[in-house]
Amino acid sequence: MAILEVHNIEKHFGATRVLEDISFSLEQGQALAIIGSSGSGKTTLLRCLNFLETPDQGQIVVQGKTLFDASDPATQRESEIRKKRLHFGMVFQSFNLFPQYTALQNVTLASQLLAKEQPDFKSNKAQILADIEAHGKLLLEQMGLADRAHHYPHQLSGGQQQRVAIARALALHPDILCFDEPTSALDPELTGEVLKVIRSLADQNTTMIIVTHEMAFARDVADQIIFMDGGVIVEQGDPHQVIEHPREERTRQFLARYSEN
Repeated sequence: MAILEVHNIEKHFGATRVLEDISFSLEQGQALAIIGSSGSGKTTLLRCLNFLETPDQGQIVVQGKTLFDASDPATQRESEIRKKRLHFGMVFQSFNLFPQYTALQNVTLASQLLAKEQPDFKSNKAQILADIEAHGKLLLEQMGLADRAHHYPHQLSGGQQQRVAIARALALHPDILCFDEPTSALDPELTGEVLKVIRSLADQNTTMIIVTHEMAFARDVADQIIFMDGGVIVEQGDPHQVIEHPREERTRQFLARYSEN
């Protein structure tokens, strides 16, 4: 069974069509790369999956459970949105770290807030918080940032901040990790360190959706690629087919423009 099924998602902002009839599935442990020009709908699609935007049509199914169905108001209750977001770990373009918190505090904050809602929190507070901190330190170590745990964002490079953001997204054990152009805000010399982390996650069979302009990276890391243009999926398949032997003229034109830049 697919870990994620997206059926016929549509999204409009006023009269502007942003997404139309978006359907795909993702298996456990797969990495999906979404490519396309600016304005093609890639980021809006991620925001719909993470319930930062509400689709106008369609369904989103995770682990066989329907999280969203545009025809079923029961799946659209505001009170349930936060729980649904826990299925998707989101890594944004611009890091979005809290400047007043250290790297470790940024990683552990959400876990601590959720823990306080558990019925046994008061009776086991010390142990629960200790476990959360230990997990946060482990994640930072995996990101190569063990010695930066108590540094504030302004004391970190852009690449280090993005790695903290990845650790934060992983802290809540999401089913699917989503990246929205994770290197677009980085200088070229810092891009490699973030891509190395994502590549390592792929090697560990982390289920991921990666919106990216790094075409060589997408070709080497993704199990499947979706090319979007004008709010629709133009072509999807394995990297060899989509990048090396695209079937659609729009895909060929996009790749030709990319190779010229």
